[in-house]
Amino acid sequence: MLTPSSALDQVASLISAATRAGADAADAIYVCNASTQVQVRLGALEDVERSEGEEIGLRLFVGRRSASVSSSDLSADALAALVDRAIAMAREAPEDKWSGLAPADRLLSGPLAEVEADDGADPVPADLRARALAAEDAARAVAGVTNSEGASASASRSVFSLGTSYGFAGGYSTSGYGSSASVIAGEGLGMQRDYGYHSSRHLSGLEDPAAIGRRAGDRAVARLNPGKLASGQMPVVFDPRVGSSLLGHLTGAITGPAISRRTSFLLERLGQPVFAPGITIRDDPHRLRGLRSKPFDGEGLPTAPTDIIADGVLTGWLLDSASARQLGLAPTGHAVRGVGGPPGAGTSNLYMMPGALPPEELIADIRLGLFVTELIGQGVNGVTGDYSRGASGFVIRDGAIAEPVAEITIAGNLKDMFLALTPANDLEFRRASDVPTIRIEGMMVAGA
Repeated sequence: MLTPSSALDQVASLISAATRAGADAADAIYVCNASTQVQVRLGALEDVERSEGEEIGLRLFVGRRSASVSSSDLSADALAALVDRAIAMAREAPEDKWSGLAPADRLLSGPLAEVEADDGADPVPADLRARALAAEDAARAVAGVTNSEGASASASRSVFSLGTSYGFAGGYSTSGYGSSASVIAGEGLGMQRDYGYHSSRHLSGLEDPAAIGRRAGDRAVARLNPGKLASGQMPVVFDPRVGSSLLGHLTGAITGPAISRRTSFLLERLGQPVFAPGITIRDDPHRLRGLRSKPFDGEGLPTAPTDIIADGVLTGWLLDSASARQLGLAPTGHAVRGVGGPPGAGTSNLYMMPGALPPEELIADIRLGLFVTELIGQGVNGVTGDYSRGASGFVIRDGAIAEPVAEITIAGNLKDMFLALTPANDLEFRRASDVPTIRIEGMMVAGA
């Protein structure tokens, strides 16, 4: 694995070779990932995996024609052949008047923002095994748990470096740690499965494995003997671990490519209320130790915290340079990309600001409703906003969580759902997209 600085040397050399070969502009990306994972099951070691891989990608432009190529072979001969192949491909590609590097005057200059993305720790496999065993032991100790699908612990490190022929050069490294457990409760046809997990940039921030395991066991047992729920229109409350999927539907509808292609259910809503007053949704790429924190985007533009939704109002689109040109706007620092292909647009650490009420008070006036802990399927239409997904969870009866239910479908339209949404005050930063407990009024529930 190269260091960020040595990776930048490799990237700069590749860009120079591309411009010497006839490219009018070019950028290059180096990505390396190394990870170790230990898997246990029923108290015994099941697997130890170690993976390491590095790849470099080159995107170059000949006039308005472009090509992208990548290689996992970083030898001088392989990279020379990579450049030749990219030049030949670009000369045969169709013209695209919107393509090109990010504007030079918008590229990040000066020092990179410190996001504390790498703690430098390197736990040995024995330490990871101990974490995995502790998680599984705690899960299996929960009364009613009858079997285990296993537990795991992992550690990883990544390096990302980006350079452009317009003068940008930047790189950083990240560390990552995770622990999970998945267990089964009950017997025969009545068995239920659930899980617990946590991920962290710093090893010191990783949740105690016993707590992860207990949560997995408690959730599996709580799901035993699910019943049915009568169909009807009622409030639906989303557990935070599934409610965050609503943010994914939002961001998918406000990315530049969706807007430029006119394939978004929010196409005409810029500057208008999309959520109820008081709702704020923020993208924060500079959160210390955030799972997707980064000092610059996939094109070398500076990143900054942004309120995508402010007091319920949609404030703007998420734009890479190509979609910004097509829309006649400026790129927003939300470009995301891999080593191959052009950039797209996306978010970093996305979250919904908490509301005023604790979850208990949020549901206190619900006579009959549904608390969703699992979503199934992908029945969401990004063009119309129509939403229909399988679900399981618990009945809310007379203001309290009651018996488990399964084989339910919840449906609505995201435009209506967003406006009818109320967040609780229990926001925790545990994922790349985080929400508190969410209540949505008037959804259609199809049960028994």
